[in-house]
Amino acid sequence: MSQASLRTPPKSRSDLLNAEQAMAALRSAVPALLFGLRLWASVCLALYIAFWLQLDNAYWAGASAAAVCQPSLGASLRKAWFRMIGTAVGAVAIVVLTSFFVQDRLGFLFGLALWGAVCGFVATLLRNFASYGAALAGITAAIIASDEVGAVGGANGDVLILAITRATEICIGIICAGVVLAGTDFGGARHRLAVQLATIASEITGRLTGTLLLAGPEQSRTRLVRRDFIRRVAALDPVIDEALGDSSDLRPHSPVLQAAIGGLFAALSGWRAAAFHLDFLRDKGQRETDIVLEYIPPELCSVPVHGDAANWVADPSTWRKTCTSAIRSLTTLPADTPSLRLLADRTAEGLIGIKRALDGLMLLVDPARNPPRSRSVWFSVADPLPAFVNAARIFVTVGAVELFWIATAWPSGAQALVFAAIGVILFSPRASQAYSNSISYMIGAGLAVALAAIVKFAVLPGLTTFEGLSLAIGLVLVPTGMLMVLRKTPTFMAMAVIFLPLVAPANTASYDTQQFYNSALAVVAGVGAAALAFRLLPQLSPALQVRRLLTLTVRDLRGLTCGSIVWTPHGWERRIYARLSAMPEQAEPLQRAQLLAALSVGTEAIRLRRLARRFDAEIELDSALEAVTLGESGVAIERFGRLDRMLATAPSTRPEGRLRLRARGSVLAVSEALARHAAYFDLGAA
Repeated sequence: MSQASLRTPPKSRSDLLNAEQAMAALRSAVPALLFGLRLWASVCLALYIAFWLQLDNAYWAGASAAAVCQPSLGASLRKAWFRMIGTAVGAVAIVVLTSFFVQDRLGFLFGLALWGAVCGFVATLLRNFASYGAALAGITAAIIASDEVGAVGGANGDVLILAITRATEICIGIICAGVVLAGTDFGGARHRLAVQLATIASEITGRLTGTLLLAGPEQSRTRLVRRDFIRRVAALDPVIDEALGDSSDLRPHSPVLQAAIGGLFAALSGWRAAAFHLDFLRDKGQRETDIVLEYIPPELCSVPVHGDAANWVADPSTWRKTCTSAIRSLTTLPADTPSLRLLADRTAEGLIGIKRALDGLMLLVDPARNPPRSRSVWFSVADPLPAFVNAARIFVTVGAVELFWIATAWPSGAQALVFAAIGVILFSPRASQAYSNSISYMIGAGLAVALAAIVKFAVLPGLTTFEGLSLAIGLVLVPTGMLMVLRKTPTFMAMAVIFLPLVAPANTASYDTQQFYNSALAVVAGVGAAALAFRLLPQLSPALQVRRLLTLTVRDLRGLTCGSIVWTPHGWERRIYARLSAMPEQAEPLQRAQLLAALSVGTEAIRLRRLARRFDAEIELDSALEAVTLGESGVAIERFGRLDRMLATAPSTRPEGRLRLRARGSVLAVSEALARHAAYFDLGAA
């Protein structure tokens, strides 16, 4: 056999590998190209309508269309809705502000900076696209103010007309983007959420039932897996927001989807308590696990630990019925020891959480079925400090740009103010990523300046029709849209949004180079001022955020145990779920587990207060909870043991005996959590 023939197979394998890589690149490029075309079509439609209506600054319509466009249909529509709300609120705010400071320049500018700070504060407290809407209220006010004020920042009496005009331009862009995207993209956020929800729920179920099959010492292996689930569950929140934008029928039932996330957190809490208890029992828990497994249907015991998303998505109602049957069996299980009662109740608690997740899954895959009713989702603040820090930074930044503008009488100072407000308000809610995102945005602004100069002075002078204008801006927008999909950084979003205001297409074309470079300098200076603000007044570090969330939770738990704050189980869960969701990505698994332990201790304490009244054990319970309040876990465990012995020796009727065992199970769960995380629960103790 010749040497040439020997070399042929490796060459063929190399060619095959290259062909596969080319096909993979092509598959990823096609959706990116489609989005680039949608972005271009949205901007062109917005410009056409704005030109037809002969609006003053038609480019704001195009820029708004570009800002709203997202690779996901649900994200685009949800963003459009909140952008429209933010635009209306910002327009009303600037009109009211002007009415108070018509002849007071400093008062007007102070009020504008204060309004931006308030919007940034609210944007930090809110999540996802609601946060974006709050940010837009401040940005819209700055945009209208930039047209209203004079060269040195004085208000005039045309604010109402300007507010209506700018709000109209922005809303035209929002509507045009929504129409184009809804007409060309059928969306997939609903299915994506269903698959993710089914995957996580089925994996937790498989791990929960699998925990009952593990020997005590092997329970430690599940900790890292369980802690990673906390991060994955928290990441579902923005996907829910996209699904709400994707499917209008889901919006009235959004509490069901939020309750599904809460259910997954509750399932993790129940799983954690069961695993901790078996770990404490070591090899002595075989009898309890065998009994509990007898009361769980075989279908749940056979769920693989890596999940079974396909079956759960195909028939969530059957799985819900199976969970309901298991919950009923476990809660009525005739336990004879607190250990067995604890294990059965915590397993049931985990399955109750899975059942709530299945309610959300049923809503997603079977909209014709009447969704179960769920509690309203109330707003809860994880930590107010980042919001105050962001508000202070926004106020200082906007105020500094205003003072520089007044001092220099810079003709483009108003435009610099707009882009400084955009940068510092828009990126403030992004925590530790704010500075890097603002730098990326500034790089995108510089690229947009270069591209706008080429198009405005080298391409557009030779074109006289709207079709020619559309093709010219398409040479920039289509590739930029593709890069927004392939490289998810603020750089390309900045290019798409800032490009149009710099080109400034109008019914009567103008090619004033001095005005262009003044505007370009204002844009870059404004965005640069925002980046500098994040550098000089940085966000709270992830480590500090984590420490604060843990410390605030301990403080709230001590308020609960001493009785100074009256918590309901739902209110306590809502508070801890908010903090679990607010945990930075850099948080360690142990720190997430400590929050979950605090959730369990607080819930059990609320339950014990209710049960203690029935058994005249309030004095003993208060004594144990007082030790928790003082940060003395060792003393608390001893006093909970005393409470358990009192409950064990008291005579009772049969129904009372079941409740007494349940109370002893709660005592056992609290004691085990305190023993496992004593260093955390004793945090800051004198």
